[in-house]
Amino acid sequence: MMIAPKKITIKKSTCKRNENKLIKIARGFSLIEIMVTVAIISILTAIALPSLNSFLIKMRVDNEISELQRLLLTARNAAINEGRDVSVCPLAGNACSGVNNWSGIIGVVSPDGVLKEKEAITDGDILKFPFNGLTYNAIGRLTINIANPPPNAVFSYCPQNNFDYARAILVIVSGRTYVSFDENNDGIDESRAGVGITCP
Repeated sequence: MMIAPKKITIKKSTCKRNENKLIKIARGFSLIEIMVTVAIISILTAIALPSLNSFLIKMRVDNEISELQRLLLTARNAAINEGRDVSVCPLAGNACSGVNNWSGIIGVVSPDGVLKEKEAITDGDILKFPFNGLTYNAIGRLTINIANPPPNAVFSYCPQNNFDYARAILVIVSGRTYVSFDENNDGIDESRAGVGITCP
């Protein structure tokens, strides 16, 4: 025995109500809702931008210091492995320029030529070092390219108009490098001697 399917009847009032809901959903946002959203986004952006700017400056300085330290380590390792002098200096072509200008391309130079290069720093930033180059000898010790080298030397990186974010690398005579850090949590990096990094 077959059961006849029940007839489903939909009231016209229910269809009309559902149709009205769909029309309301399709209308979108009101002008007031959009204006409130834009105002909130503007306020959040105004609060976040200064923090984002300082974060980007810190990242740039950290990247430059890390890259410079890797360059120094490469030079020292090459000197020890090859058993001969290897220099780190500003480049002019494929050789040391002999000029104390560290803002351009810096290279690791062996008697065979340039082993590695570091690109120029960002315009306006300052990378200072008191000499026109430094050389690692066959046992990895430092020989600065001057007659009477001091016991150690410091690379200082100073971002333009933000000298509080300056960082440094101390290179000691044994050839080891030490990166500055904020020892006393005052927001400014200090050297191993506890002195703040100075910029011009």
